[in-house]
Amino acid sequence: MELKPAGSQASLKGPAEWFTGTVRIDPLNAAPEPARHSCAAVTFEPGARSNWHTHPLGQTLIVTAGCGWTQCDGEPIVEIRAGDVIWCPPGHKHWHGASPTTAMTHIAVQEALDGENVNWLERVTDEQYLAGPRVQG
Repeated sequence: MELKPAGSQASLKGPAEWFTGTVRIDPLNAAPEPARHSCAAVTFEPGARSNWHTHPLGQTLIVTAGCGWTQCDGEPIVEIRAGDVIWCPPGHKHWHGASPTTAMTHIAVQEALDGENVNWLERVTDEQYLAGPRVQG
């Protein structure tokens, strides 16, 4: 067993090539092989969001604080709140982030396939983002 005490892993700034706005990534765990899952707490400041992306083996998001938005390609933006759990199937193009006025934190859990756990795509444009939710989560 390995214990990682709270505060023992440095926070990271979400890279500008993957995120719009201010994003903090707090690594939680990257299990050693043969396991292939990793997880992190990700905090999006108001207006911040990920790029469009996919996961080769899918992703689970557990919203722990605040209010945010997520969208699957071709579907409306959905509001997400603390306590919500989202499953993104393998290869499913999506994005997630904060609402324009409220920060949002989620725990992201994903598995790697051939060493890759995410495929980053194009930015979510301001026009796409500001369309806002049409469906409440």
